[in-house]
Amino acid sequence: MSMKNITVIGSGTMGNGIAHTFAQNGFSVSLVDINEAALQRALQTIAGNLDRQIKKGTIDERVKTTTLANIKTYTDVAEGAAHADLVVEAATENRDIKLKLFKQLSEICKPESILASNTSSISITEIAAVTSNPANVIGMHFMNPVPVMKLVEVIRGYATTDAVTKTIMELSCQLGKDPVEVNDYPGFVANRILMPMINEAIYTLFEGVAGVNEIDTVMKLGMAHPMGPLQLADFIGLDVCLAILKVLHNGFGNPKYAPCPLLVNMVTAGHLGVKSGSGFYQYAAGSKELVVAEKFA
Repeated sequence: MSMKNITVIGSGTMGNGIAHTFAQNGFSVSLVDINEAALQRALQTIAGNLDRQIKKGTIDERVKTTTLANIKTYTDVAEGAAHADLVVEAATENRDIKLKLFKQLSEICKPESILASNTSSISITEIAAVTSNPANVIGMHFMNPVPVMKLVEVIRGYATTDAVTKTIMELSCQLGKDPVEVNDYPGFVANRILMPMINEAIYTLFEGVAGVNEIDTVMKLGMAHPMGPLQLADFIGLDVCLAILKVLHNGFGNPKYAPCPLLVNMVTAGHLGVKSGSGFYQYAAGSKELVVAEKFA
């Protein structure tokens, strides 16, 4: 199936990164968000990331101009998705929101359109079940930051066809990514392995085994991780980590996936990591220094 027109739903961190990546690779992109201000922020973010690529010498001004010209913004889903060959949903990691959106997309889009979700944990099979053509629904889980990270986790729902899977695998390669095909079970592969590690790091802090910096240092220097699990949790968003752990816990019914009480309390208190300015570390605008949050200092 020929892919030309790509619709991205959601203009947050993942959505604008996905739109950027497709547009830079020559696709026509419709970026959809109900919030016009969010769309304008997304365009500014994309322009800023392109400027960084120019400074690094990986692209020139012509590529920036062409990339931005390939993106059109919409606040109406029906208008933005009507002609899509592929829709990539990157809305909030909320089951009910996604199910409602995919039901709507199924009614809006062409019958042959592929509907993909960037969900990091929610069942593709369940999402597909609310559509009129579950065979054309698939997971396309990009990693953050999307323009930089090579992995795309391609998740087959129970009804996803071989042809649709092959199309998305090939399309991911066209984007310069390395796709990995996985089956639809809670957490898929990436988060089924990553989230228990992050949760265990939080338990290690909660139980007083070591401090924030010490835990992250052990994992960085001892296991060659580019950032420690607590810093990574802040980067992902503690609310997102909690949501994924709940999916794992509910999906498998295994207590090993139960979220640490400290994580639950931090999310309840609004300490969500980078996005809120405070998590396990404190984040000041314009500062790259890594400072442990006062609560854990």
